[in-house]
Amino acid sequence: MKARTAVALTEAEIAAVRSWVVHEDAHLIAFNKPSGLSSQGGRIQAHTLDDLLWAFARSNGKRPELVHRLDRDTSGVIVAAKTKPAAGFLGKALQAKRLQKTYLALVSAAPEPRAGTIDAALRREEIGRESYMRVVAPDADGAQVSTSRYRTLAANDQGALVELQPLTGRMHQLRVHMAHVGRPLAGDVRYGGALTLAGRAAPRLMLHAAALDLPHPEDGRITVRAPVPDDFADLARAAGLAHPALG
Repeated sequence: MKARTAVALTEAEIAAVRSWVVHEDAHLIAFNKPSGLSSQGGRIQAHTLDDLLWAFARSNGKRPELVHRLDRDTSGVIVAAKTKPAAGFLGKALQAKRLQKTYLALVSAAPEPRAGTIDAALRREEIGRESYMRVVAPDADGAQVSTSRYRTLAANDQGALVELQPLTGRMHQLRVHMAHVGRPLAGDVRYGGALTLAGRAAPRLMLHAAALDLPHPEDGRITVRAPVPDDFADLARAAGLAHPALG
């Protein structure tokens, strides 16, 4: 793995990142990342998940490397490779679109129709120091083909719990696609989501990466699941949106 300067971590940080592990074997390690934690980089002067991976450094100084990213405000499963061969294998699998991601989200009402596919090209735009994605015509300059699948799991007059699967990997794709069909995610200030659901405050972006199905470096495929966080499950149940996916 790449040689980098080690990051000093507190005992509390080490305990926290170890508590987020949902799968580990000789090749990879997966975490249930909390909302509010950046995967990598970012302008906020705080440790990222990438920094916290130093908690798993070996005596030779090598440590796991993230294979993909999640938005800072999205919770859920994220995978790191523990060896250089595993990183190469998973990186190629990601490029070949062999990773299947499943998310859960809360919205103000069920989409119409209640299940379907969204094909809407996206373009990245910079506004000040912030990056946004916009729906544009497929032949627009800078347009990227973007496809998402959605399915309503539970719905009533208070809101809806939807399952989302990105078939392409654009920044903010699910958030922008759901806003495009008139169902922005609860708590998503950037793309027009309501700050409340069922009369209760949405404590953050209500998007959770619940499962990741991926080829394993050793053989076959595995599915890694991340339990739904309490803040997400509590808001869903307050809206009367009980479903087995909430745990």
